[in-house]
Parts: sequence; C-alpha cells; structure tokens
Amino acid sequence: MDRLVFHIDVNSAFLSWEAAKRVANGEPDLRLIPSVIGGDPQKRTGIVVAKSIPAKKYGITTGEPMSMAVRKCPGLVSVAPDFSLYIKNSRAFKAICKEYTPTMESFSIDEVFIDMSGMKNIYPDPIKTAYEIKDRIRDELGFTVNVGIARNKVCAKMASDFEKPDKVHTLFPEEIPEKMWPLPVGDLFTCGKSSANKLVAANIKTIGELANADLSLVKMLIGDKQGQHLHDYANGIDDDPVTEIREEAKGYSAETTVEDDLDSLDKINKMLMAQADVVAARMRREDAKCRCVSVTFRNLDFVTRSHQKKLSESTDVTEVIYDVARKLIAESWNGEPLRLIGLALTDIDREGFEQMSFIVDDRKEKMKKLDNALDSLRVRFGDDSVKRAGTMDVAKRVNRKHRAENNVTDDDNENNDNC
Repeated sequence: MDRLVFHIDVNSAFLSWEAAKRVANGEPDLRLIPSVIGGDPQKRTGIVVAKSIPAKKYGITTGEPMSMAVRKCPGLVSVAPDFSLYIKNSRAFKAICKEYTPTMESFSIDEVFIDMSGMKNIYPDPIKTAYEIKDRIRDELGFTVNVGIARNKVCAKMASDFEKPDKVHTLFPEEIPEKMWPLPVGDLFTCGKSSANKLVAANIKTIGELANADLSLVKMLIGDKQGQHLHDYANGIDDDPVTEIREEAKGYSAETTVEDDLDSLDKINKMLMAQADVVAARMRREDAKCRCVSVTFRNLDFVTRSHQKKLSESTDVTEVIYDVARKLIAESWNGEPLRLIGLALTDIDREGFEQMSFIVDDRKEKMKKLDNALDSLRVRFGDDSVKRAGTMDVAKRVNRKHRAENNVTDDDNENNDNC
C-alpha cells in the first residue's frame, strides 16, 4: 500500500488568527496591510513573531527586533500576542483535520501531519479531499492553510511550503526533480544555517546538487549523522511514521532576552539560577535527569555562542545544574554586554538509575530535599508562589516566559501576554 501523507500548515498563523477575529468584528483585515504580531517596539525584548505579506515586502523578517521593523516601515501596524486566541484556533483547525483520519500528528501549534494511507475507499481523490479540508477551515474558521500531499512527511512538509497562501501542492517522487531540486539547499526541511553555509561553500547550492552529491563528501562537510539525514531528505527519502504519540522531550531549555544589558557575572548568574530552577523543576516533573548542561548567550551585535559540559552522572538537582552553568559562563564569556542568556539540559536519562557512592554527600541530599519542597509548594500554589532568594528580581519573568512557550507548544489553556 502506498503511503499518503498530508501536511496542513496555517498561513502566518498568529497574524491570521488575529486578523480573522478582527474581520469578524468588522475591523480591517491585518493580512491586507503591513502588520505584525510582536512585542513593544520601545523594549529590547520586543520581536516580530508573525508578519503579513505586505509587511514582508518591506523586508521585515520574523524574529527581528520590533524597533528595526518599525524603522523599515514607519506605518507598520503592531498587535500584541494573544495566546488564548491562538490556542482556541489551533484546537479548532486540528479538530477539522482529525475528522478525516484516525491518525493525526500535531507538529506544532499551527501545523499537523495526517496519515491518509489506506483511505482510498473513503476518499478516492486525495487532491479533492485536500481542497475540501482547506476550504472548510477557511469558510468555517476564517483563516487559510496550505496543504502538502506526498508519500512521506518530509515531502508533504516541503510541498506545503510552496506558493502561499490558501494553496494545495503535491510532491510525489516523480515531481521531486522538477519541484524540489531547484530550490536553495537552505530551504530543505531541517537544514540549518550552519549546514547550509558549509554546503554552499563547497558549491552545493541547491537541493538537487545535495541529492546528487557524493554522500561521503556531504558527511565530511556536516558530519555523518546530519549528512546522511539531509542527503536522504534531498532525495525524498523519509520513513518517519505519522504518529499521535508525542515523543518525550529530548531536552529542557529556557532563554531570556533582557531589556537591560547583562554586563556582569552577578547579573548573568542570577538569570542562570532562575532558569535552572525552572527547567530542572520541569524535568523532575517528568521523572527525567540530564547528562549534559549547556549555556547560550548573545551579544549586542547578535553574535550567539554556546558552551556545554557532559556530566559524569545524570542529575536533576537545581544547584548542581546551576553550578555547571555558572562555570561554563565563567569559562566562555569574555565580558561583552549580553542581550540574551539561555540554559539547556540535554542527553536526557529516563531510566531512573543513579550512580551509587559509599560516601554520603550531605550537601547534595540537602539540595534534593530543597528541590522537593519547592516542587511541592509550586504544585499546590503555583510556579510563582515561592522563589529562591537570589533570583527574586528575575524569577517571575523567566517563569512566565517559559510557561508561555510551553503553553503554545503543548496546547494548554493558560493565557500569557509575554512576547
């Protein structure tokens, strides 16, 4: 049986959802004017989250500072994020998609994969069915989607990214050389900027050139695992199943963009302590431990660097994680002011094993008891109910931002006004 996969992606989701709400209230359509969803242009933390097609024509890009976007387009209309609205619309469009197949994978808040394999007797014409889904979402919910149709997930994802908005595209094996291979290699799904730059430097500029390149050369350029992965994708090879079961988190992280420069170790360490408190608590709630801690930081010139350390044994203790992060910053930061700091816990251990020692570490046992006590209080009274003394001025902001990011990903029902 031939596989058949649809990838359904909301066009400019956050902006479309806000626009649909405003149109229903008789207000102008944000999709037809230069507009963005973003934070306060007067604050350093304000960034563009989503943009309209007219805004794109001014060179405005997702992720850039709002202040820069306003300079490019002085008449730009900016709207603050509304996460409760996004969650409501996400659930509504996914409910329609779910009507067509028993197997749907939520890939993010605004996109899903649905497995249409074996549905030929019910839906004999897949293209007609894709148009039906697309048009139902537009007519019933007031916003548009793109639908990509293919034999696997990567090709369906690539197809849905073709011409937008409100389109249906196919990318079957015989169409790959014509439709996908001429695209820039950086457009290939999961090909990051670093990998793309290395490939282009080696004169592998298009997806087709990558598909037909010598695999050993590709592996030498970007590593064995990533090289094999991207070479397969460039050739339309992907056996990853559509699954309703959400994979366990491969890591836990928090990033904070600050309004005032972080220009001292004391300021940086306070932020790292607050982040360690948040991500370690989440990791403990999922009965996990980490074997690797990394810090990421970005300076005023938007240069980003990171530094990591493998641990001799897995841990979920906040103070241990913070101690490692603090040492990583001390080793890698050269004193320039920072606008962003981040902490990530990876190489996750869910087996629950811990290396035993004949020497009882009293300090570690006390730290575990403290973590357990804080976790218990937060479960009963909320994440902001108790904070470590050294992080009082930054903990609430880290907590709220981390909750907002995870609420959007997990489709939870909690509102947040942070951006």
